[in-house]
Formats: sequence, structure tokens, C-alpha cells
Amino acid sequence: MLNLIVNNVSKQLKGKTILSNIYLNLKGGNIYGFVGENGSGKTMLFRAISGLMEISEGEILLNEKVLHKDMKVLPNLGIMIENAGLYPELTGLDNLKLLAKLNRKIGETEIREAIKKVGLDADDKRTFRKYSLGMKQRIVFAQAIMEKPDILLLDEPTNALDEKGVNSIRQIIYEEKQRGALILIASHNKEDIQILSDEIYYVENGTVKKREAAV
Repeated sequence: MLNLIVNNVSKQLKGKTILSNIYLNLKGGNIYGFVGENGSGKTMLFRAISGLMEISEGEILLNEKVLHKDMKVLPNLGIMIENAGLYPELTGLDNLKLLAKLNRKIGETEIREAIKKVGLDADDKRTFRKYSLGMKQRIVFAQAIMEKPDILLLDEPTNALDEKGVNSIRQIIYEEKQRGALILIASHNKEDIQILSDEIYYVENGTVKKREAAV
């Protein structure tokens, strides 16, 4: 079973502490919800866990292997994070095909399945630039799940979606959990956190505390 440990992690940026002495022990097959105000540190925490951002103190371990020592980034990771835009002049399918070439784990069949799963048409000839906000959200979510990752980091996964879209994304997230993925969600949608999370954490001023009660 996957075991991700965030061991007393801190991060200073331009003289300011943005993550402070964070400890988490997370396991595969579970969904962990993170709530907090804008600027509380949720996105920075996800960037640190993924390996996209170096930490100042502590260590992050996946099954006892140390991030930035034994591996540059978390392997087999699906990530949906703010400002993760795709190429504006490419279609959704072409964007995902380009990304899939990085790891060479899947082909066009799996990409098309992911696009269909999120409620989009893989043969839509519109470019990403011409997508609505909801369509952009769906295609970015599709890229996060298309390789059936071991770990999913989802920052506001249901943002800009209508009720049907929200329910669809929640169902997919639950299916990913059933598959055994370790899933972290940051969301301002309290229902997302309440419905999906096995454990809930509150992020404030770069600190993380487990919440014993519902949001």
C-alpha cells in the first residue's frame, strides 16, 4: 500500500514562512480533504508534495523513498493545480496526446477514454482557447486521471462546473479511490470535502491541523 509521509516540512520564500512544520501520514485508497482561506498555503503544500517546489526543512517520503533525493518528483502522479493551463492553440485531444508523450504510459485509446469520462468529445475541433471555463476544468481533470496515477493532487477540482459536472467529477474521484489511489483535494466547495473525504485537514497560515468534525 502507498504510504506518503510529510515529515515536519517547512518552506520559507522571500523571508516569509509559507509552510510551517507540517506532518502528515497518508495512505493509498483514501481521500484527504484540505480546507482553508485563499493564501493559507493549500496550493503551496500541494506543490511541495508533488516535488514541483523544493522545501526548506523536513522531508517528504513515498514508501520510504525521499523526494528530491531518491526521486525528483513523485512517480505516477496526477496533478490538477491552479494556473495549470494547456496550450491554447491545440485541441483538448492534442494537448493530452502531447502530455502523454512525456511518460509514454498510455496511447490515444486511453486518452480518449479519459476525455469521454469527464463528459467531453475527443473529436471536438475547438482549441483549448475557445473552451468554456467548465470545459477547461474538465479537460485539465482528464489529464490528471488519464494515466491512472497512484497519487492524485486535486486543487479545486469542481470549480466552474454546473451541478451535473460536479456530480460527475465527484463520482470519478470516488472511483479513483476504489482503484487504490491516494487522493488529496483542496476545495472551497464544502460539499466536496464533506462527501468525499476520509480525513479533513484545516490549513491556516501555512500550518495544517486535522479536523475531527465535519466542515
